[in-house]
Amino acid sequence: MRNICKDILFGVAVGDALGVPVEFLTRQNIAKNPVTDMIGYGTHRQPKGTWSDDSSLTFCLADSLCNGYDLNDIASNFVKWMDEAYWTPYGEVFDLGNTTRNAIRNLKKGCKPTLAGETGDYSNGNGSLMRILPILPLVIHLSFDERYQIISDVSSITHRHPRSVLGCILLIEYALNLLREDPLSSLNTLISDININLHDYPELKREMTYFRRLFDGMTSLEYHELKISDPIAFQKIDFVEASMPSIVNVSVDWIRSGGYVVDTLEASIWCLINSKSYQEAVLLAVNLGEDTDTSGAVTGGLAALYYGFDTIPEKWVNQIARKADIQELSERLNKNYRDYN
Repeated sequence: MRNICKDILFGVAVGDALGVPVEFLTRQNIAKNPVTDMIGYGTHRQPKGTWSDDSSLTFCLADSLCNGYDLNDIASNFVKWMDEAYWTPYGEVFDLGNTTRNAIRNLKKGCKPTLAGETGDYSNGNGSLMRILPILPLVIHLSFDERYQIISDVSSITHRHPRSVLGCILLIEYALNLLREDPLSSLNTLISDININLHDYPELKREMTYFRRLFDGMTSLEYHELKISDPIAFQKIDFVEASMPSIVNVSVDWIRSGGYVVDTLEASIWCLINSKSYQEAVLLAVNLGEDTDTSGAVTGGLAALYYGFDTIPEKWVNQIARKADIQELSERLNKNYRDYN
Protein backbone atom coordinates (compact mmCIF):
# COMPACT_ATOMS: atom_id res chain seq x y z
CA MET A 1 0.00 0.00 0.00
CA ARG A 2 1.26 3.47 -0.88
CA ASN A 3 2.66 5.61 1.94
CA ILE A 4 1.87 9.22 1.00
CA CYS A 5 3.41 10.34 4.30
CA LYS A 6 6.75 9.07 3.00
CA ASP A 7 6.14 10.83 -0.31
CA ILE A 8 5.48 14.12 1.44
CA LEU A 9 8.28 14.06 4.01
CA PHE A 10 11.06 12.97 1.67
CA GLY A 11 9.67 15.07 -1.17
CA VAL A 12 9.84 18.18 0.99
CA ALA A 13 13.25 17.38 2.52
CA VAL A 14 15.01 16.62 -0.77
CA GLY A 15 13.61 19.73 -2.48
CA ASP A 16 14.56 21.81 0.54
CA ALA A 17 18.12 20.42 0.67
CA LEU A 18 18.63 21.12 -3.04
CA GLY A 19 17.70 24.74 -2.43
CA VAL A 20 19.57 25.46 0.81
CA PRO A 21 23.01 26.04 -0.75
CA VAL A 22 21.72 28.67 -3.21
CA GLU A 23 19.16 30.45 -1.05
CA PHE A 24 19.02 34.22 -1.65
CA LEU A 25 20.98 34.02 -4.90
CA THR A 26 19.29 35.71 -7.84
CA ARG A 27 17.99 33.76 -10.80
CA GLN A 28 20.63 35.39 -12.94
CA ASN A 29 23.46 34.36 -10.62
CA ILE A 30 22.26 30.77 -10.42
CA ALA A 31 21.91 30.64 -14.22
CA LYS A 32 25.71 31.01 -14.46
CA ASN A 33 26.08 27.69 -12.62
CA PRO A 34 22.65 25.99 -12.49
CA VAL A 35 21.80 23.48 -9.78
CA THR A 36 21.75 20.00 -11.33
CA ASP A 37 22.57 17.87 -8.29
CA MET A 38 22.80 17.92 -4.51
CA ILE A 39 25.56 20.30 -3.40
CA GLY A 40 26.73 21.73 -0.09
CA TYR A 41 28.56 24.59 1.59
CA GLY A 42 26.77 27.42 -0.17
CA THR A 43 24.73 30.20 1.40
CA HIS A 44 24.47 28.67 4.88
CA ARG A 45 27.77 26.75 4.85
CA GLN A 46 25.98 23.46 5.50
CA PRO A 47 26.98 19.96 4.32
CA LYS A 48 25.37 18.38 1.30
CA GLY A 49 21.88 17.06 2.07
CA THR A 50 21.11 19.59 4.82
CA TRP A 51 17.51 20.75 5.05
CA SER A 52 16.28 23.98 6.60
CA ASP A 53 13.44 25.29 8.75
CA ASP A 54 11.00 24.29 6.00
CA SER A 55 11.60 20.61 6.65
CA SER A 56 12.16 21.04 10.40
CA LEU A 57 8.71 22.54 10.92
CA THR A 58 7.21 20.01 8.52
CA PHE A 59 8.69 17.23 10.65
CA CYS A 60 7.58 18.94 13.88
CA LEU A 61 4.01 18.99 12.57
CA ALA A 62 4.19 15.39 11.35
CA ASP A 63 5.71 14.25 14.65
CA SER A 64 2.86 15.82 16.61
CA LEU A 65 0.20 14.34 14.31
CA CYS A 66 1.54 10.88 15.11
CA ASN A 67 -0.05 11.36 18.54
CA GLY A 68 -3.35 12.71 17.16
CA TYR A 69 -4.43 16.20 16.25
CA ASP A 70 -3.64 18.65 19.07
CA LEU A 71 -2.84 22.30 18.31
CA ASN A 72 -1.12 22.79 21.67
CA ASP A 73 1.17 19.85 20.98
CA ILE A 74 2.01 21.15 17.48
CA ALA A 75 2.80 24.56 18.96
CA SER A 76 4.94 22.92 21.65
CA ASN A 77 7.00 21.20 18.96
CA PHE A 78 7.56 24.53 17.20
CA VAL A 79 8.83 26.04 20.46
CA LYS A 80 11.12 23.05 21.01
CA TRP A 81 12.47 23.52 17.50
CA MET A 82 13.40 27.17 18.06
CA ASP A 83 14.67 26.77 21.63
CA GLU A 84 16.11 23.24 21.62
CA ALA A 85 16.84 22.63 17.91
CA TYR A 86 14.23 19.85 17.87
CA TRP A 87 13.96 18.19 14.45
CA THR A 88 16.95 20.01 13.02
CA PRO A 89 19.49 18.19 10.83
CA TYR A 90 22.52 18.80 13.07
CA GLY A 91 21.26 20.34 16.31
CA GLU A 92 21.28 23.93 15.07
CA VAL A 93 18.59 26.32 13.82
CA PHE A 94 20.25 28.24 10.98
CA ASP A 95 17.26 29.66 9.10
CA LEU A 96 14.31 31.32 10.83
CA GLY A 97 11.83 33.83 9.41
CA ASN A 98 10.80 36.88 11.44
CA THR A 99 7.07 36.14 11.32
CA THR A 100 7.62 32.60 12.59
CA ARG A 101 10.04 33.81 15.26
CA ASN A 102 7.54 36.39 16.53
CA ALA A 103 4.74 33.83 16.61
CA ILE A 104 6.80 31.35 18.60
CA ARG A 105 7.70 34.11 21.04
CA ASN A 106 3.97 34.74 21.44
CA LEU A 107 3.45 31.05 22.16
CA LYS A 108 6.14 31.18 24.84
CA LYS A 109 4.28 34.07 26.47
CA GLY A 110 1.20 31.87 26.78
CA CYS A 111 -0.69 32.94 23.66
CA LYS A 112 -3.23 30.44 22.30
CA PRO A 113 -1.91 28.68 19.17
CA THR A 114 -4.74 30.01 16.98
CA LEU A 115 -3.87 33.59 18.01
CA ALA A 116 -0.08 33.41 17.96
CA GLY A 117 0.47 34.24 14.30
CA GLU A 118 0.58 37.84 13.14
CA THR A 119 -2.14 39.29 10.90
CA GLY A 120 -0.54 42.27 9.16
CA ASP A 121 -0.25 42.50 5.38
CA TYR A 122 3.51 42.14 5.74
CA SER A 123 3.08 38.89 7.66
CA ASN A 124 2.21 36.91 4.54
CA GLY A 125 5.44 35.08 4.03
CA ASN A 126 5.46 31.41 3.07
CA GLY A 127 6.24 30.12 6.56
CA SER A 128 3.00 28.19 7.08
CA LEU A 129 2.66 27.13 3.44
CA MET A 130 6.07 25.44 3.54
CA ARG A 131 5.11 23.10 6.40
CA ILE A 132 1.40 22.39 5.87
CA LEU A 133 1.51 19.25 3.67
CA PRO A 134 1.60 16.67 6.53
CA ILE A 135 -1.99 17.75 7.25
CA LEU A 136 -3.05 16.00 4.03
CA PRO A 137 -3.60 12.44 5.36
CA LEU A 138 -5.50 13.86 8.34
CA VAL A 139 -8.01 15.83 6.25
CA ILE A 140 -8.27 13.63 3.17
CA HIS A 141 -11.74 12.24 3.96
CA LEU A 142 -13.15 15.35 5.65
CA SER A 143 -15.59 17.88 4.21
CA PHE A 144 -14.23 21.18 2.93
CA ASP A 145 -15.55 22.98 6.01
CA GLU A 146 -13.72 20.55 8.28
CA ARG A 147 -10.54 20.83 6.21
CA TYR A 148 -10.77 24.61 6.31
CA GLN A 149 -10.97 24.72 10.09
CA ILE A 150 -7.97 22.46 10.64
CA ILE A 151 -5.80 24.11 7.98
CA SER A 152 -6.72 27.57 9.23
CA ASP A 153 -5.87 26.69 12.81
CA VAL A 154 -2.55 25.04 11.93
CA SER A 155 -1.51 27.93 9.68
CA SER A 156 -2.50 30.48 12.34
CA ILE A 157 0.07 29.15 14.79
CA THR A 158 2.58 31.23 12.84
CA HIS A 159 0.65 32.91 9.98
CA ARG A 160 -2.88 34.08 10.81
CA HIS A 161 -3.62 36.51 7.98
CA PRO A 162 -6.47 35.22 5.73
CA ARG A 163 -4.15 35.36 2.71
CA SER A 164 -1.69 32.95 4.30
CA VAL A 165 -4.55 30.71 5.41
CA LEU A 166 -6.01 30.74 1.89
CA GLY A 167 -2.61 29.90 0.43
CA CYS A 168 -2.44 26.82 2.65
CA ILE A 169 -6.01 25.82 1.74
CA LEU A 170 -5.28 26.14 -1.98
CA LEU A 171 -2.13 24.06 -1.59
CA ILE A 172 -3.89 21.25 0.25
CA GLU A 173 -6.85 21.27 -2.16
CA TYR A 174 -4.43 21.10 -5.10
CA ALA A 175 -2.46 18.30 -3.39
CA LEU A 176 -5.66 16.30 -2.84
CA ASN A 177 -6.43 16.62 -6.55
CA LEU A 178 -2.93 15.36 -7.42
CA LEU A 179 -3.78 12.02 -5.86
CA ARG A 180 -6.31 11.51 -8.67
CA GLU A 181 -5.27 13.74 -11.55
CA ASP A 182 -2.27 15.13 -13.42
CA PRO A 183 -0.90 18.56 -12.40
CA LEU A 184 -2.79 20.62 -15.00
CA SER A 185 -6.07 18.78 -14.46
CA SER A 186 -5.59 19.23 -10.71
CA LEU A 187 -5.40 22.99 -11.20
CA ASN A 188 -8.49 22.97 -13.41
CA THR A 189 -10.40 21.04 -10.73
CA LEU A 190 -9.21 23.51 -8.12
CA ILE A 191 -10.45 26.37 -10.29
CA SER A 192 -13.87 24.79 -10.77
CA ASP A 193 -14.35 23.93 -7.08
CA ILE A 194 -12.84 26.77 -5.08
CA ASN A 195 -15.48 29.48 -5.53
CA ILE A 196 -18.20 27.06 -4.47
CA ASN A 197 -16.17 25.93 -1.47
CA LEU A 198 -15.44 29.51 -0.38
CA HIS A 199 -19.06 30.64 -0.61
CA ASP A 200 -19.47 30.84 3.16
CA TYR A 201 -16.04 32.37 3.83
CA PRO A 202 -16.12 36.03 2.74
CA GLU A 203 -12.82 36.78 4.48
CA LEU A 204 -11.14 34.24 2.19
CA LYS A 205 -13.05 35.26 -0.95
CA ARG A 206 -11.71 38.78 -0.52
CA GLU A 207 -8.19 37.40 -0.66
CA MET A 208 -8.79 35.52 -3.92
CA THR A 209 -7.80 38.60 -5.90
CA TYR A 210 -4.20 38.07 -4.80
CA PHE A 211 -4.23 34.57 -6.29
CA ARG A 212 -5.85 35.65 -9.58
CA ARG A 213 -3.08 34.23 -11.73
CA LEU A 214 -4.05 30.73 -10.63
CA PHE A 215 -7.63 31.27 -11.73
CA ASP A 216 -8.39 34.08 -14.15
CA GLY A 217 -5.12 35.68 -15.12
CA MET A 218 -4.47 37.02 -18.57
CA THR A 219 -2.99 34.35 -20.85
CA SER A 220 0.32 34.99 -22.53
CA LEU A 221 -1.49 35.11 -25.90
CA GLU A 222 -3.88 37.79 -24.63
CA TYR A 223 -0.92 39.67 -23.19
CA HIS A 224 0.96 39.75 -26.48
CA GLU A 225 -2.18 40.58 -28.48
CA LEU A 226 -2.84 43.57 -26.22
CA LYS A 227 0.78 44.70 -26.47
CA ILE A 228 0.56 44.72 -30.27
CA SER A 229 -3.01 45.95 -30.77
CA ASP A 230 -3.16 48.69 -28.14
CA PRO A 231 0.33 49.69 -26.97
CA ILE A 232 -0.97 52.81 -25.21
CA ALA A 233 -3.39 50.79 -23.05
CA PHE A 234 -0.66 48.21 -22.51
CA GLN A 235 1.72 50.82 -21.11
CA LYS A 236 -0.88 51.92 -18.55
CA ILE A 237 -1.39 48.49 -17.05
CA ASP A 238 0.33 47.76 -13.76
CA PHE A 239 1.04 44.07 -14.21
CA VAL A 240 1.87 43.68 -10.54
CA GLU A 241 -1.52 44.91 -9.31
CA ALA A 242 -3.67 44.14 -12.35
CA SER A 243 -4.17 40.91 -14.26
CA MET A 244 -0.94 39.17 -15.12
CA PRO A 245 -0.48 36.25 -17.47
CA SER A 246 -1.98 33.05 -16.11
CA ILE A 247 0.71 30.79 -14.70
CA VAL A 248 -0.37 27.96 -16.99
CA ASN A 249 0.95 29.76 -20.05
CA VAL A 250 3.73 32.05 -18.89
CA SER A 251 7.44 31.76 -19.36
CA VAL A 252 9.77 31.58 -16.38
CA ASP A 253 10.33 35.35 -16.59
CA TRP A 254 6.82 35.88 -15.21
CA ILE A 255 7.33 33.61 -12.18
CA ARG A 256 8.39 35.26 -8.92
CA SER A 257 10.27 33.21 -6.36
CA GLY A 258 10.64 35.30 -3.22
CA GLY A 259 9.24 34.59 0.22
CA TYR A 260 5.68 35.86 -0.40
CA VAL A 261 3.05 33.15 0.09
CA VAL A 262 1.33 33.93 -3.22
CA ASP A 263 4.58 33.76 -5.17
CA THR A 264 5.63 30.45 -3.64
CA LEU A 265 2.29 28.80 -4.35
CA GLU A 266 2.28 30.05 -7.94
CA ALA A 267 5.90 29.03 -8.52
CA SER A 268 5.41 25.53 -7.13
CA ILE A 269 2.33 24.79 -9.23
CA TRP A 270 4.03 26.30 -12.29
CA CYS A 271 7.07 24.06 -11.79
CA LEU A 272 4.87 20.98 -11.52
CA ILE A 273 2.85 21.84 -14.61
CA ASN A 274 5.99 22.57 -16.63
CA SER A 275 7.92 19.39 -15.79
CA LYS A 276 7.58 15.65 -16.29
CA SER A 277 9.32 14.16 -13.24
CA TYR A 278 10.15 14.80 -9.60
CA GLN A 279 13.75 15.59 -10.52
CA GLU A 280 12.81 18.04 -13.25
CA ALA A 281 10.23 19.80 -11.06
CA VAL A 282 12.49 20.43 -8.06
CA LEU A 283 15.46 21.52 -10.18
CA LEU A 284 13.19 23.93 -12.00
CA ALA A 285 12.09 25.28 -8.60
CA VAL A 286 15.51 25.82 -7.02
CA ASN A 287 16.91 27.39 -10.17
CA LEU A 288 14.28 30.12 -9.89
CA GLY A 289 16.50 31.74 -7.26
CA GLU A 290 15.70 33.79 -4.14
CA ASP A 291 13.77 31.64 -1.61
CA THR A 292 15.11 28.44 -3.13
CA ASP A 293 14.73 26.16 -0.13
CA THR A 294 11.02 26.88 0.19
CA SER A 295 10.34 26.75 -3.55
CA GLY A 296 12.16 23.42 -3.58
CA ALA A 297 10.37 22.11 -0.49
CA VAL A 298 6.82 22.93 -1.60
CA THR A 299 7.43 21.80 -5.17
CA GLY A 300 9.14 18.67 -3.87
CA GLY A 301 6.24 17.75 -1.64
CA LEU A 302 3.75 18.15 -4.48
CA ALA A 303 5.93 16.35 -7.02
CA ALA A 304 6.49 13.38 -4.71
CA LEU A 305 2.76 13.15 -4.07
CA TYR A 306 2.11 12.94 -7.79
CA TYR A 307 5.09 10.85 -8.98
CA GLY A 308 5.74 8.88 -5.77
CA PHE A 309 8.72 8.43 -3.46
CA ASP A 310 10.32 5.84 -5.73
CA THR A 311 10.82 8.48 -8.43
CA ILE A 312 13.05 10.64 -6.22
CA PRO A 313 16.66 9.97 -7.28
CA GLU A 314 18.03 7.41 -4.85
CA LYS A 315 21.36 9.20 -4.50
CA TRP A 316 19.54 12.32 -3.31
CA VAL A 317 17.55 10.39 -0.72
CA ASN A 318 20.73 8.70 0.53
CA GLN A 319 22.43 12.08 0.97
CA ILE A 320 19.66 13.57 3.10
CA ALA A 321 20.51 14.32 6.72
CA ARG A 322 18.75 12.03 9.21
CA LYS A 323 17.36 9.81 6.48
CA ALA A 324 16.59 6.97 8.90
CA ASP A 325 14.75 9.33 11.28
CA ILE A 326 12.62 10.71 8.45
CA GLN A 327 11.82 7.17 7.32
CA GLU A 328 10.76 6.20 10.86
CA LEU A 329 8.64 9.35 11.16
CA SER A 330 6.89 8.63 7.87
CA GLU A 331 6.05 5.10 9.06
CA ARG A 332 4.65 6.38 12.36
CA LEU A 333 2.52 8.98 10.61
CA ASN A 334 1.34 6.49 8.02
CA LYS A 335 0.33 4.04 10.75
CA ASN A 336 -2.09 6.61 12.17
CA TYR A 337 -3.47 7.93 8.89
CA ARG A 338 -3.06 5.18 6.30
CA ASP A 339 -6.77 5.01 5.46
CA TYR A 340 -6.40 7.47 2.60
CA ASN A 341 -6.89 5.18 -0.39
